[in-house]
Amino acid sequence: GEPKVIPWTQLCPIRCAADTWAHLDLRPKDVDLWPTNLGWVMGPIQIFSCFLNGATLALYHGSPLGRGFCKFVQDARVSVLGSVPSLVKSWKAGNLTKGLDWTKIRVLATTGEASDIDDNLWLSSRTCYKPIVECCGGTELASSYIQGRLLQPQAFGAFSGPSMSTGFVILDEQGNPYPDDLPCSGEVGLFPLYFGATNRLLNADHDKVYFDGMPIYRGRQLRRHGDIIQRTVGGYYIVQGRADDTMNLGGIKTSSVEIERVCNGADEGLLETAAVSIKPSGGGPEQLAILAVLKDGSTTCDANLLKSKFQRAIQKNLNPLFKVRASLF
Repeated sequence: GEPKVIPWTQLCPIRCAADTWAHLDLRPKDVDLWPTNLGWVMGPIQIFSCFLNGATLALYHGSPLGRGFCKFVQDARVSVLGSVPSLVKSWKAGNLTKGLDWTKIRVLATTGEASDIDDNLWLSSRTCYKPIVECCGGTELASSYIQGRLLQPQAFGAFSGPSMSTGFVILDEQGNPYPDDLPCSGEVGLFPLYFGATNRLLNADHDKVYFDGMPIYRGRQLRRHGDIIQRTVGGYYIVQGRADDTMNLGGIKTSSVEIERVCNGADEGLLETAAVSIKPSGGGPEQLAILAVLKDGSTTCDANLLKSKFQRAIQKNLNPLFKVRASLF
């Protein structure tokens, strides 16, 4: 649907700084770098986290997809490096860290998409096997509700549990919470007392978006976030996808409606399109596929040509980072 307009309060910067202090061990002498922008929640999180914790904020002018960025990590003596799984995959595919020294890094972090375990192993090996802290949250929370913890061993592609001062339950299909020690999978329900979380939206009904229809737990109505998560036998957590029509592409949350609106005008022979995200069997970032229905009487389309048209339309009108992996009709 329509993107939400989410106002922040004075509590949000405090929550940003608290999360990075507690989960990334961000210290005054650290040099912190995370490719992002102010249109994504990681932008303000980076700024407030560095300034309030006294760390140095590293700024790189250019694309994080090239070797120049990787060399900047070395030259700036970055000690805390954040990433998005799609970026790591690009660094690995291009062997962009060859000959570079990333051993000054003591903490790695990632968010925005599901991680590929092999890519995480490669990234960690660049830093003498430093831990990678997984983070998952949202702008409306000013933080992550689930993260890794440096106080325990980290499993690649998995989360340790709720972030500091946060609680959640995993719900079954009837909306009942599973026991906290039971391996399971279902929609997450956040405890409503959440420091830094929003209590209003500028273009939608806040209660309707986040609370209507959510079950009562211990006398309080749970907060909706929309993620499907799995609790493993070992007690770690894996985010499996979304319970709504949104998807994570290139680290950016978007809706199928936004993509379909752009793709519908990519070719005159199209009647309608449907955008779906596909989770690779081996894990890793979601992949975008566009299903197309042709108008009656339209000549047969070439799937690769149609894919190229979708790609150009999305890059021009939506986001240049979104990649169309398949086109079917």
